[in-house]
Amino acid sequence: MSDFQLVCPCLFGLEGPLADELRKMGAENVDPQNGRVVFSGTDEMLVRANLCSRYAERVQVLMGVFPAQSFEELFQGVKALPWERWIGKADAFPVNGSCLSSKLASVPDCQAIIKKAVVERLKGKYSVSWFEETGEPRRIHFLILKDTVSVMIDTTGQGLHKRGYRANAAEAPIRETLAAAMVYFSRVRHDANFIDPFCGSGTILVEAALAAQNIAPGVSRRFAAENWDAAGTAIWKRERERARSLETRDTGFQAKGYDIDPAAVALARDNAAKAGVSDCVRVENRGVADFREEGEYGCVICNPPYGERLLNLRSAEELYRTMGGVFLPRRGWSYSIITPDETFEKCFGRKAARRRKLYNGMIRCQYYMYFRETDGRVG
Repeated sequence: MSDFQLVCPCLFGLEGPLADELRKMGAENVDPQNGRVVFSGTDEMLVRANLCSRYAERVQVLMGVFPAQSFEELFQGVKALPWERWIGKADAFPVNGSCLSSKLASVPDCQAIIKKAVVERLKGKYSVSWFEETGEPRRIHFLILKDTVSVMIDTTGQGLHKRGYRANAAEAPIRETLAAAMVYFSRVRHDANFIDPFCGSGTILVEAALAAQNIAPGVSRRFAAENWDAAGTAIWKRERERARSLETRDTGFQAKGYDIDPAAVALARDNAAKAGVSDCVRVENRGVADFREEGEYGCVICNPPYGERLLNLRSAEELYRTMGGVFLPRRGWSYSIITPDETFEKCFGRKAARRRKLYNGMIRCQYYMYFRETDGRVG
């Protein structure tokens, strides 16, 4: 049984994969919402979601949700929440957040009101008049959206996309959580012949390898809540052991990455080694024009350079035409490309079998997926 809620914010478009992932972890009462997923909380789920989620940006304790159109309503709503369960007498509790489409529009004023309300609540519970805040930080985050207040405590620390393997990156890297979701949408097999012909620093390659071998993306990093009393060290140890016991490193998965930049190739190899997947990832210096289908089946996922990032628009469109000439329709092969260019299908030469709207940072993109008999030409 649980008596609190957790919430995982995510990139827009990833609510479905995240909800599916949490259910498979054993989460209950999973509720996908815009840009986040709410679910029932237990100490084990708090830890498991941090260690194992591929698509969440972080894991937060959802302290409460309530309406507020005045500072007094905000103060009373926050003060009524059980902060003493998560914040000790010596703990620091900084506050940050955002206000969108609400009567309470001043973020600094809302920060001050929320801080004051938490202090007043804890004063009564701990019978003290002053908090030195010298202990472990419990970071409070708020979102006031259309006069509805959500108040959370962060358990993650650095965002979950910070897996730990990518200390350095090539220019314009894709976020790890988005790369993992692209692998999910393309249904990459555990024994796949996987290829990224624009691999850059290797993010998509590594995320595909981690998913194919069921390696928890956070199993080797640290989290803000590891020293909290609420989720003790024994639970973290047990959940790490559980995650490692579920790894399947003998699936036959093989990934190949190509890039025209030798520095990117070296970086991708280094990142694959840091992630512990270098045994199934091979990276070479090669351009996309030299791409050839090898084998009876294969799965290609890529994030090619485009006009808003690294190439001018004309060069990007020429690149798409080259891709259309080498990514040929063939049963057993699939191709998935993320780009913000709405004219991609015309330049590529074929309509996608399926497309999804995703966000690469603040850039709205389309994820074009080609598979099986999708060989109809576009005018």
